[in-house]
Amino acid sequence: MTDTTILMTPLSYTFLAIMSILLITLHRRYAIIPILITISYMTLGQVLIILGYHFTIFRILIIFGFIRLVIRKELYDIKLNAIDKTFLIWVIVSSTAALLLVPTSETLTNRLGFAYNAIGSFFLVRFLIRDFDDIKIVFKTLAIIIIPLAITMIIEKFTARNLFSILGGVPEFTMMRGDKLRCQGPFLHPILAGTLGATILPFFIALWFQKTSSKLVTFFGAVAATIITIASTSTGPALAYISGIIGFMIWPFRKNMRTIRWLLLTSIISLHLIMKAPVWYILARLGYLLGGSGDHRSEIIDQAISHFKEWWFLGTTYTADWIAYQSPIDPNNVDITNQFVLEGVRGGIFTLALFVIIIILCFRAIGRAVKSLDDDKFSIKIILWALGVSLLVHIVSFFSVSYFDQIFVICYLLLAMISTINNTSLESSADKLPNESESSTY
Repeated sequence: MTDTTILMTPLSYTFLAIMSILLITLHRRYAIIPILITISYMTLGQVLIILGYHFTIFRILIIFGFIRLVIRKELYDIKLNAIDKTFLIWVIVSSTAALLLVPTSETLTNRLGFAYNAIGSFFLVRFLIRDFDDIKIVFKTLAIIIIPLAITMIIEKFTARNLFSILGGVPEFTMMRGDKLRCQGPFLHPILAGTLGATILPFFIALWFQKTSSKLVTFFGAVAATIITIASTSTGPALAYISGIIGFMIWPFRKNMRTIRWLLLTSIISLHLIMKAPVWYILARLGYLLGGSGDHRSEIIDQAISHFKEWWFLGTTYTADWIAYQSPIDPNNVDITNQFVLEGVRGGIFTLALFVIIIILCFRAIGRAVKSLDDDKFSIKIILWALGVSLLVHIVSFFSVSYFDQIFVICYLLLAMISTINNTSLESSADKLPNESESSTY
């Protein structure tokens, strides 16, 4: 393979050209739309390799996104808050730890790609999404664009063929578990496809309560998210989906969240003391009930704790002795289907701690924002609550899969939107929103 290798089809070039033009020419409020379309419909099989660096279509769009910010003079002095700073430190610490552990050019390339994706995605969204109305645009856009995606997954379910295989990066024939098809669409694994549906469903539930939103679009968006989750035939997304529903059921008790958190913690500790096996083996029992590899997920957590001395400082490059069966693509490592464990394995306890701190800071920001608003601003509160529920769904997903394709952009998008609610721009938008007829609509 040469230093500059093109693995993109004419169709991909056309798609990239259209998305790039839209990204640069659309009003700032709608510039997020081509990014969301790309996440939802383009596989990672379309790539341009320059000097050994892989540029997927989304990575190229990040470049065009920042070009747009410069030429349209939309760069502004972001007042970095605790979430922004911790996110940056997490990227730096994770990358540094990996380089110290394995100081090779391959590691440098890998960590540069990670940093590019993380920082580029997060801060591009931070520049584009500045207020409450912008967040609603994200919700509405997702409600529309995942409807055709759900249709393609229905087709895949009935034909056992993935339409997105023509773009490369995903198999033509649908994966099976037993006699059940596990649809994946443009994602690298069915679990990640199902995770998309589960994590964005809370947006549509909140959107239903907005006076300016189309109830029809919102309803079909929610149906599409449900179809995508079900079509993946994966236990992890199913549990995540259920956790999102439970998250909204807690809404009436939002003023008692401290009590709920303590009850949850007490319950977990009590189960740990009562159960014959450690509490994380609940995942194994759920796997037996619902199907799936819950035993593997429980064992991963157990082995990570048992081998703590091996990875706590900078991480580790060898986990093959944790479980009898290894990753199908890496003989030196097991298949680590847990994002929290993966953070520790890749960057040690400090990287894992920063990852957890980001989540804590996000929940704290949402809690403070909800409490700061008057009771008559329900439409605003419910969208803020949806951001928190979506984060909860991601956390549940983290216990069943480690993110490794475009689903990470959905996660960074969520973190960036939550970070935005710390800004005065959201407060200003909230002040004018009792008269929601002024808000943007579709």
